[in-house]
Amino acid sequence: MYKTRNIIIVICTLLSALWVIPAHAAEGMWIPLFLKKLNETEMKSLGMKISAEDIYSANRSGIKDAVVLFGGGCTGEVVSPEGLLLTNHHCGYSVIAEHSTIENNILENGFFARDKSEELVNPSLSVTFIKRIEEVTDEALKGVSGKMTPAERKSKIESNLEKIRKRARIEPWQNIEIKPFFKDNRYFMFIRETYTDVRLVGCPPVSVGKFGSETDNWVWPRHTGDFSVFRIYAGKDNHPAAPSPDNVPYRPDHYLPISLSGFDEGDFTLVFGFPGRTDEYLPAIALSQTAEARNPVKIGLRDIALKSWGEEMRANDTVKLAYANRYSSLANAWKKWQGESLGLRRTKAADRKKAYESAFLDSLTAHPEKSAAYGSLLPGLYAAYEKLLPYGIAYDATNEYTSINDICRLEKILQQYVSGLEKGTMNNRKADSLKKKALEYVSSRTIAIDRKTFVPLTEFYVANMPDSLLPSPVKELLSSCGGDFSALSGQLYSSPLFTPEGIEAVFSTSDAAAIKSRLDYDPGFVFFQSIADNFRKKIIPAYKQYDDEIAALMKDYMKAQTEIFTNKAFFPDANLTLRASYGQVKGMQARDGLCYLPQTYLDGVIEKYVPGDYEYDLPERLIELYNAKDYGRYGQNGRMPVCFIATNHTSGGNSGSPVINARGELIGLNFDRLWEGTMSDLSYDPSICRNIMVDIRYVLFLIDKLGGAGYLVDEMSIKE
Repeated sequence: MYKTRNIIIVICTLLSALWVIPAHAAEGMWIPLFLKKLNETEMKSLGMKISAEDIYSANRSGIKDAVVLFGGGCTGEVVSPEGLLLTNHHCGYSVIAEHSTIENNILENGFFARDKSEELVNPSLSVTFIKRIEEVTDEALKGVSGKMTPAERKSKIESNLEKIRKRARIEPWQNIEIKPFFKDNRYFMFIRETYTDVRLVGCPPVSVGKFGSETDNWVWPRHTGDFSVFRIYAGKDNHPAAPSPDNVPYRPDHYLPISLSGFDEGDFTLVFGFPGRTDEYLPAIALSQTAEARNPVKIGLRDIALKSWGEEMRANDTVKLAYANRYSSLANAWKKWQGESLGLRRTKAADRKKAYESAFLDSLTAHPEKSAAYGSLLPGLYAAYEKLLPYGIAYDATNEYTSINDICRLEKILQQYVSGLEKGTMNNRKADSLKKKALEYVSSRTIAIDRKTFVPLTEFYVANMPDSLLPSPVKELLSSCGGDFSALSGQLYSSPLFTPEGIEAVFSTSDAAAIKSRLDYDPGFVFFQSIADNFRKKIIPAYKQYDDEIAALMKDYMKAQTEIFTNKAFFPDANLTLRASYGQVKGMQARDGLCYLPQTYLDGVIEKYVPGDYEYDLPERLIELYNAKDYGRYGQNGRMPVCFIATNHTSGGNSGSPVINARGELIGLNFDRLWEGTMSDLSYDPSICRNIMVDIRYVLFLIDKLGGAGYLVDEMSIKE
């Protein structure tokens, strides 16, 4: 006991040292074009054995040629000479679900094609390779001046971009994407190849691919086998081609070899993929407003909805099924925002940013010409954020309220119907579709749940809305009920409009004026319409005005930072373009007395196992393999590795990204981040920011031993 306790103390002491990792050691989502110039030295100091040109080169094949934008919002990687592709289970989820039927539920049971003839076609799925990246800033901003209005600037840039597209030398099967970087100060062109014949090869059962579901989301330790397998097909010339039986497996310029040798804490990791969106250069006031004002409003409203829906879902399986996807969607961001606020406070992100801003202002004093140009930027940003705040709170509160409340969603449907009738664009097909959706919103079950949620939801909404931005009809109707929200609920939900009969009556006529007259005298409709109208007409325009003001100031502030801090390497915010993020396998001191080790094992999966449970059930075959310790060549010291964590700076869009070791070999698939560090989209801190990956050894074990598809492993290049 004494020895064990001492070992734990030593481990925790070592982990606590991670708090002093230099901030630059793993921060950043870097443009691959500049890795050699900006990052190669540091990457090699962290242990990388390959060169930057092995990762990205315009002149020869490399790792970039094995990485794809998967389905428009995830990342995938090619792992065989015949176009075999790995990505996350949650990235392939919709495709897997589309192929699932009651008779053949591959989502529940898992699926692995026995040969290429059984691979499943997906007409709506595509993958995109980046063949070349080129900076085009000078051309994009030619003729653009600071005297232009935002509209004039935008028009001139778009005209310039069109000229760039026309002069670009590309093959007939390639396409061009040009995006702004560094707050619209620089522009880059991406030469792309998009393949539209992408077939499903295999996936584990959802109980493995989504093991832990919502409870484990954003959480460590993690035990999720989050992967799926696809294959890219091409025409006989290896170029993109529409799905066809005549197509052949794609022959990649490069595919990733796979390592089975594992890793140690401190080992180098490279995550290469398409992060979606970050905002790393915000001023301190924005971080404070996010953590202390805006996130709490969004979290509070979702708290109410999730509690109410959860009670109903636990009591009724039909409700559980009907609300499952909606509940999951709400819970995902709700949990993230809590972690984000916690992380911003814990790392004192706003204080650190204030210190940075002070250094910026101090540096201006040494450059009088810079001070004249940029000295007003930070005061201007702070003033703009102060003006934005009430509208930001109102925006968040109303957006959440109207998306949670089904009668608010009904209001939109009825408005669409009336508008279509007035414009003469409404036909029978559109009307039937709107009517079907409207009837779903007024089913007895939906209304009962909506009404139950209404009282606490509306109390919170009214309490947190700036009084000047609360719609007058809301105030008046609430006043008429003596401020009693339960009485207000009774008055609104007694409306005959909120019944199937009421909806049938509305859609039985095409007289827009008659429908509007009925709606205008219905207190329930007036209440919810006033909230929606106030949002559209009052809140959104003002919010956009101040947001545009901030965007213009941030453009200049970003430019100023790069001119003042000339010794600092800046990385651009994520925008769903190809980026490299490097770091190390690292555990973490999560909080006082709690240390996270960097690796999990199948032992933990079995410990969490609850037969028949929605989140923690397991296939019988996996339990058999565990009991027999039948791990094949994928185990390590008699244990089966499952997931691991590292310090790579990642975001949404990095789901499915390859995790590559120092030798350029695949060791895992990125799929999540730790809850404590989800503020990394706004402020990265290596003390608590960790990305979560499924170990490639677990992926191969599941393909081979659980799925019985060892032939797929044989197709890959395996390094023992």
